[in-house]
Parts: sequence; structure tokens; C-alpha cells
Amino acid sequence: MILTVNIGNTHITIGGYEKDCLKFCGRLHSDIACTADEYAIRLVNLLSLYHVSPAQIEGGILGSVVPALTGQVLAGLRMLCSARILTVGPGLKSGIKLRLDNPAQLGAELLCGAVAALEEGPGPLAVISADTAISIMAVNGKQELVGGVILPGPQLSLSALVQKTAQLPQIDLSAPASSSILGKNTSACLQNGFVLGTAGLLDGLAERFQAELGPDIRFYATGNLPRTIREACRTPIQYREYLITDGLYRIWQRNRKGG
Repeated sequence: MILTVNIGNTHITIGGYEKDCLKFCGRLHSDIACTADEYAIRLVNLLSLYHVSPAQIEGGILGSVVPALTGQVLAGLRMLCSARILTVGPGLKSGIKLRLDNPAQLGAELLCGAVAALEEGPGPLAVISADTAISIMAVNGKQELVGGVILPGPQLSLSALVQKTAQLPQIDLSAPASSSILGKNTSACLQNGFVLGTAGLLDGLAERFQAELGPDIRFYATGNLPRTIREACRTPIQYREYLITDGLYRIWQRNRKGG
């Protein structure tokens, strides 16, 4: 089995592949206070939930946007198995040229998302990765990653708004907006603002991506972007739950020994 590990600001997502098929995908909370020993225990428990033994791990790959966590998780993995664990970064082949000022600053999840999206067809395309922040990164028709945007995610924005105001309630972003833009109470106004407002923001950015990269650009989304927001967008967005996990596995395939 090949293990994929994606360390995000909120969650650590672990996938297991056998014969090019995803056999399981689970999540742990990201916690910089955890030691390598504690992560080893959490990883063993997660694997056991899916009836996987550490002895079955033949190799792995880790991508991280949280440098403070990378060492602990990697050390925890090495306590479980002696298999070679790759780390996404300079030196690994991805199959994509990075046309950026500083390629080393690119988040691993965005590179992995682009790699997986290109398996479905050539660019131009854009990957929307939603976690604490929403990041959108574009690949042009030459299969070059050419840049993008980063903005606060809706959950982060909502939490900040509720914390900084006295009378605004917490709302559930998975609930749809009302049928009318004219909310009749505070909760409805917030629901409309965050669901329709985030959708309108994404539509506006999509228009700008289309203006630069062409009208045929495809948009893929992954991560914690609520269905309500995706469905409120006028721009067609293809949601892929395991896009980053699949991208990690594709990069592992390109860099395995003898590959």
C-alpha cells in the first residue's frame, strides 16, 4: 500500500492506494502541539479503522502547507514503517512547469490539485482549494502553472465577523440561501451574504481567469467549499473530493524508484 499524507491548516488527510485505486481516506486534526509519538499513535489508530497494518505500507508521499507540523508527522510516519516517504517540494518531478516568481512558495496542495486535474484533460484549468483560505491556481494551455489568488475562506470570515460583533449569530454554511436576496431576519441576511456573496466573488474571479486564459478554462474545486456555495455559482465548477490525494499519488508514481 502507498500512503498519501496532505497536511493542511485544519486537517491532515491520509489516503491509502493499492493497484492505483484509493482504498481509504481519513482525517486527523492538525495540531502543532502534538509530538511525533502522538502522531504515530493517531496514525496507527486511523489505519486500524480501515483494517490496515503499518507492515502493509510499501511507500508514501507527504505534502504540507504547515511547516511547523511537517517534521512531527514525518517522524511519526517513520516510527510506523521503514518505507521510503517522499516530500513534495523541490527535487520531485510533477510534470508541470512552474512559472512563478518563487516556486518554492507554492503550496503543496495546489501543485497536487493541478497534477490530478491534468489527468482529466489538458489546460487551461484552475484549481480551487478551500480550507482556512481559498486558493485558486491556474494552469495554461502549455501545461504551465502560471499563478493565481489567495483569499480568506468563508468559515474564517464568518468566525471573525461573529467574534467581532455583538449580535450576529453563527450560521451553517451548508444550509442554502433563501429564495430571495432580501433576507427578512439577521440569520437569513447572513446566510445570503455568505453563500451568495462567496459565490459571486468566485464568479467574478472566474471571469478574470477566463479573460487571461481563455473562455474554455475548466474549474475544479476540492476541500471545504460547501455545496451550497458551489451550486450558487454561475460558473461551472467540478468538485473532486480526493483531488489533492490523487495528485499526491500521481507525483509518487512519477518519482518512485524505477519509475
